[in-house]
Amino acid sequence: MSDPVVADTRRLNSKPQDLTDAYGPPSNFLEIDVYDPQIVGVGRSRYTTYEVRMRTNLPIFKLKDSCVRRRYSDFEWLKNELERDSKIVVPPLPGKALKRQLPFRSDEGLFDESFIEERRSGLEQFINRSHLKRAASQFKHLSLCFCRIAGHPLAQNERCLHMFLQEETIDRNYIPGKVRH
Repeated sequence: MSDPVVADTRRLNSKPQDLTDAYGPPSNFLEIDVYDPQIVGVGRSRYTTYEVRMRTNLPIFKLKDSCVRRRYSDFEWLKNELERDSKIVVPPLPGKALKRQLPFRSDEGLFDESFIEERRSGLEQFINRSHLKRAASQFKHLSLCFCRIAGHPLAQNERCLHMFLQEETIDRNYIPGKVRH
């Protein structure tokens, strides 16, 4: 009888990691911060904008540093565009906070400082970090669902993400497509 073929399970040769490799700057990075919320307008035309700052060395992005102001509806636009055009699972945005828009509230509603900070944190998680969801309703621990938006290779090719991160204004009449580099 012939011997069955055995899979080779030897480790690949790799060089040992030194301190420069372990603690040096990453070879490719994409950092996105959502910060500095500002309330714009007066009365019923008031809304909150957030500064979205991006730093990267990825060649797909034409700018290596950019800083733009976005409002919640811009994040909704990005989510809708990515769901329509890309093949990735897009995590949910923080809620619309309809109850905070009701009249006769004892707090500032949508413009309450704690709500604005909570929303800012949620928007940053949406665009930049892994989305957390419950593993199962009967368990109290959370498991990671790796649904990165900006860090996802398929999303990085989408024109809508580039416009959202790098253009002062969003052209909602743009022609969807992939970015060529």
